[in-house]
Amino acid sequence: MLYYLMKYVLLGPLLRLLWPTRVTGLENVPAEGGAILASNHLAVADSFFMPNRVPRRVTFPAKREYFTEPGVKGRLKKSFFKGVGQFPIDRSGGTAAQAAIDTAVRLLREGHLLGIYPEGTRSPDGRLYKGKTGVARIALEARVPVIPVAMVGTDKVNPIGSKMWWPRRLEIHFGEPLEFSRYEGLAGDRFVERSITDEIMYALMELSGQEYVDIYAAKAKELIAAEEAGLRPAVPVQIDARDAARLPESQAG
Repeated sequence: MLYYLMKYVLLGPLLRLLWPTRVTGLENVPAEGGAILASNHLAVADSFFMPNRVPRRVTFPAKREYFTEPGVKGRLKKSFFKGVGQFPIDRSGGTAAQAAIDTAVRLLREGHLLGIYPEGTRSPDGRLYKGKTGVARIALEARVPVIPVAMVGTDKVNPIGSKMWWPRRLEIHFGEPLEFSRYEGLAGDRFVERSITDEIMYALMELSGQEYVDIYAAKAKELIAAEEAGLRPAVPVQIDARDAARLPESQAG
């Protein structure tokens, strides 16, 4: 109930009024059945603008800290995130991370739309970073298509570190569905999962026009922090981003 109240009454109309958005490819989102919306991630605002333009409900995994903060503020946060359909994930790895994957697979098999940011965190500088393979494992286990989604301009609306949202024109591009039935039965093969993830990131690079950097965004944040302290080495940039579509030698062949 809270999800639809926010989308159609409290927040959604305001977002449409104040932030004119060019949307393309929305017909690529299936009208029913499970599917993954795999998006680049430029700002917190991504999780508001993209679902607002999708006719169906979109469920996002959210970091566990949103659900565990103590006190009155923490309880309000937990109620809000649960109310809008988000579920907690533990990004530290291990059995907790597997539990999050299991939850995502279950939701997809039940026919939900699942929003995922393959980079794992927001881009620190507007570039597109290496994807984590969790999205591939989920897609393989749930046997659902992946629709790449490119957010353009949300980093100008909601810059990192800013609590203000600034008026800007936005673009959201939904790409053609990617299906990976050719890899059926190969969930858990790290080479296959890397190949699938790279294919998704290549599609995102094409849709968004971002420069691709072949390291994880979390590592890039560490390097940027080190640079600010006068210690950072150069960040390696993947000049020919078409390499992201490579198929490593594995059972996928």
